[in-house]
Amino acid sequence: MPGKLSHAHEKYEEQCKLCHDRSDRARQTQLCLDCHKEISGDLRQKQGYHGRLDGIEASQCRACHSEHLGREVHIAHVSPSQFDHQQTDFPLKGAHASVACQGCHAQGKPYRDAASECVACHHKEEPHEGKLGRNCATCHDVETWSRVKYDHSKTAFALSDRHADIPCAGCHLGNRYKDTPRECVSCHAPDDVHHGERGAKCAECHTPKGWKNSKFDHKKETGYALLGVHDRIACNDCHRSGNLKDKISRDCNGCHVGQDSHAGRLGGDCANCHGNEKWKPSVFDHDRDTKWSLTGKHRKIGCHDCHTATAATQKLAEDCFGCHRAQDVHGGRLGKACDECHTTEGWRASVAFDHDLTRFPLVGLHVAVPCEQCHATRQYRDVGRECIDCHRRDDIHKGNLGSECARCHTSNGWRQWEFDHAKETHFALAGAHAKLSCEACHRRPPDAVKLKQDCLSCHEKDDVHLGQYGRQCDRCHSSVTFKGARLQ
Repeated sequence: MPGKLSHAHEKYEEQCKLCHDRSDRARQTQLCLDCHKEISGDLRQKQGYHGRLDGIEASQCRACHSEHLGREVHIAHVSPSQFDHQQTDFPLKGAHASVACQGCHAQGKPYRDAASECVACHHKEEPHEGKLGRNCATCHDVETWSRVKYDHSKTAFALSDRHADIPCAGCHLGNRYKDTPRECVSCHAPDDVHHGERGAKCAECHTPKGWKNSKFDHKKETGYALLGVHDRIACNDCHRSGNLKDKISRDCNGCHVGQDSHAGRLGGDCANCHGNEKWKPSVFDHDRDTKWSLTGKHRKIGCHDCHTATAATQKLAEDCFGCHRAQDVHGGRLGKACDECHTTEGWRASVAFDHDLTRFPLVGLHVAVPCEQCHATRQYRDVGRECIDCHRRDDIHKGNLGSECARCHTSNGWRQWEFDHAKETHFALAGAHAKLSCEACHRRPPDAVKLKQDCLSCHEKDDVHLGQYGRQCDRCHSSVTFKGARLQ
């Protein structure tokens, strides 16, 4: 014998003919297969590691296996690190590729005896207690246990939307898979805010996308369309008793009376002013919906500043005076049509009174005078139109020239005067008369004493003739000087 057999063939060491045919050496491979029937079957069916070999390795066992090398020699010259597991009936994929050989192949047992069923290795990790069978690959893949690929649509209950995200144990409690109830209320009874009053068919209103994604057609079923924020609030926000069959009010005020800041003064139909999305801003158009357009500061005041009582019964004045009587500084003396002078931008903003339309047009320096300087009491109509009514203190003539200041002066200034004495009085100021001040002759108001135009009326004291030549001094004397008289 060339050497001792390995431990695997030790018992056949005295039976050489089991492995050798001295008359036909090529028959050795067949003798091996007669003993190793599993491998013979793999070769015939082209399965397993040996069934996938080709060339000399597939036709001669001794190409890979050697004997008579001693008891301790491993006759299969295979390196675990170089072994191509893809050639076997169990290719290593996913997480299996990183598992050590001894993790699946028990020491001392043939490699082919390693189990190929998932549960054989993973029975400790299998949470279903065997109730879903032994073929874990039906649902799980080799990458990780948590990745489930089971097609639930092949069952009588397809998973969609939110249901697709729920763990199996969320519905299959205690690994109960057979006869699992399919009614919504079976799982969602604790979530039923209707407390069973709407029945067990939750799907008539709700969808798997979420409880709030209701498909209930409120307008079709009740005649009341849910618009704006009404479509997003919970049913119990309106159906507060929980019983959806209880009748509830259909007008805004029925639900929102607690939010009505108008305290009912503007009526119960909130939709006239407010929309379905939010209370503010109001959609009520005062310009469009009433005969009173809100302009200027009227747009900024609150509704209740004018509507102090119920709008349906309170008739509001449509003139300024109706609201602003208390603010009328004129005491009603200028009438009720405040808008003839004032605007809605403010009492003092852009006052549009045209003084030229009154009986006293403003000209000259009068244009620059503040209203209060003449109209001290704001009654306006109680102010006189004569110059002396305002300028009595400015009259340096002390009233001696009368009250018609405009006969001499202009509104452009007191010092600008144009009185034509010859034209106005038929008494031309010539000679020494031209140098005299007005008061030298007009010592008393003209309406009290009318001056005479004869010389002696003023010069009686200067008459050295003691009146013997009459009162017409100008017959001998000139207006330049009394001296140097000459007879005309």
